[in-house]
Amino acid sequence: MRFKLPLFFLFIISFSTQAQLSDLARLDFTFIPNKGSDVEYTRSRFLVNYPVKLKKEGQYLLLGVDYSNVHLRFKDDNLPFDRNILNDFKILDFTIGYTKPLKNDWRLGVRFQPGISTNLTAKSLNANDLVFSGDVVFVKKFENDIDKPSRLIIGLSYSQNRGYVFPLPFISYYKKFSPDWSYNIGIPRTNLQYHLSENHRFKLFGQLDGFTSNIQNGALVNGTDTAEIINMSLINGGLQYEYHFTDHLQLDVRAAYNFSLNNKLKDGSNNTLFTIDNDSRSYFRAVLRFKI
Repeated sequence: MRFKLPLFFLFIISFSTQAQLSDLARLDFTFIPNKGSDVEYTRSRFLVNYPVKLKKEGQYLLLGVDYSNVHLRFKDDNLPFDRNILNDFKILDFTIGYTKPLKNDWRLGVRFQPGISTNLTAKSLNANDLVFSGDVVFVKKFENDIDKPSRLIIGLSYSQNRGYVFPLPFISYYKKFSPDWSYNIGIPRTNLQYHLSENHRFKLFGQLDGFTSNIQNGALVNGTDTAEIINMSLINGGLQYEYHFTDHLQLDVRAAYNFSLNNKLKDGSNNTLFTIDNDSRSYFRAVLRFKI
């Protein structure tokens, strides 16, 4: 089985680890137009988790499914590969999670996600389509000051869908330091949030996004090399608006500027064979989530 290794060390980036551990259901749509590039990117995503209360007090089992369809639309007819092989990818993860209270008001959260990431051109799965993700986090809420709550999360996160082959630290400290303002600092998530009202919030954010997938049967590049992996990675930052219908249901709308955007075709040893031109600076995303 091949492993993928794009590596980023950033102080202002955002992963979905914390969100996926707390979301019970989510609809997610991302769009990057092809202005200034050879490819247009859209991703439609659906996630559902079902908590099962266990016999022991405060312990829950979390079972779920996370499905994404990634569509790439190429506008250049002269690209040195078959565009039909690389225009549609499926990402499917099955979630098994567990949480329990610990001493001194700490809580443990564990998640394991086996799944697939593939273009399915062979119409059947193989070992190279399989991916695995996992998270272990410890959470503590500090409620000594009711008006200024805070929360600390520490742990490790690992995901082949993001392309990493080793665990990354997950450190997050959230603090609401005034009635209207809060922040979240740490690795890998940092943001600044303005609470306009109970329902309306604005957030400055930084984010890493993208995907890595197997290419079944490979894709011939320049008539000589065979690409077996596709990797898209980007770093952006922008403004997020949140509308909170209730304490558990919210809508997020994001607009961002892409500081870095790469689309690469790689061989089975993770060597880059071809970089698809992508200079688009626009990024749009909408998320409807029901959370704990």
